[in-house]
Amino acid sequence: MFLDNCFMDVSIQDDQVDGPHGYIPVRRYEPVRTNGLTTAPTVVWLHGGGFFKGGLNQPESDSVALALAARGYPVVTVDYRLAPLPVVGRLSVRQRKLSNRYPVPVDDVLAVVQHVSDRCGGAIVLGGASAGACLAAGTALRYQHDGGRLAGVLLAYGFFHFTHPRSDKKHPRPRGHRRITHSRWGLNAMNRNYVGRISGPTDHYAFPGGGALQGFPQALLINAERDSMRVSAERFATELSAAGSQVERHLVTGSRHAFLNHPNGEHFSAGVELMAAWLETLQLKPLNEPDRTSVR
Repeated sequence: MFLDNCFMDVSIQDDQVDGPHGYIPVRRYEPVRTNGLTTAPTVVWLHGGGFFKGGLNQPESDSVALALAARGYPVVTVDYRLAPLPVVGRLSVRQRKLSNRYPVPVDDVLAVVQHVSDRCGGAIVLGGASAGACLAAGTALRYQHDGGRLAGVLLAYGFFHFTHPRSDKKHPRPRGHRRITHSRWGLNAMNRNYVGRISGPTDHYAFPGGGALQGFPQALLINAERDSMRVSAERFATELSAAGSQVERHLVTGSRHAFLNHPNGEHFSAGVELMAAWLETLQLKPLNEPDRTSVR
């Protein structure tokens, strides 16, 4: 299926990419006007949803892509295969093989990144939000180990550890249903559902936190203030810095997890502006620039 229209000076086209598990739906956002960004990197962007839900039409995918493309950056969003809904009880070997659990989503994203690289030949930034941020980080690590090169990685309120780390700080607690789904127990159960009912991740391409991160591309991390997943994101940023990567991180004050799913909110605008500012200076950063932290 192909859709071609123009919105906010952005040309939008639905397409598909051939991958190892079949076709992968993607959506391309091309700036009609480049705003002078003739060498702008292409952003491959991944939605969140706990690895088991979400798609190309959710605001965290579509609205973010539109906002970045309107600022002159080509964007490709990816409808990667989703793991099944979390269930209670033991899964058989056959059920695990029939599911789209890890490494299938990483395989999908890797195929799209390679396709974009072959097609455009320019710089690529891989990014995502929440579970999409974890996918982006894991795929970036695998792409690098396969000999690929990314211009950078863009991670919004992500989590990166198979076992969610405990906090030594007093972070604001989530409210409503997130008191359960975003509890440490709930997050660990979600991660086990993604990789299958095993004792731990098969490798650090599933959850790169705590792994060998040397050579990881320069990264932007944007965290929500009222977010239990912030503990993992902050630890991952520290791990990246210790491994020698350039890291810029920001905290959007007053925000909650998944604020990019609310395009009419002030926190959405703040997040997009941080992304655009980082993308604009991406090629200008000196290689030895230290970790930068700010609160917005």
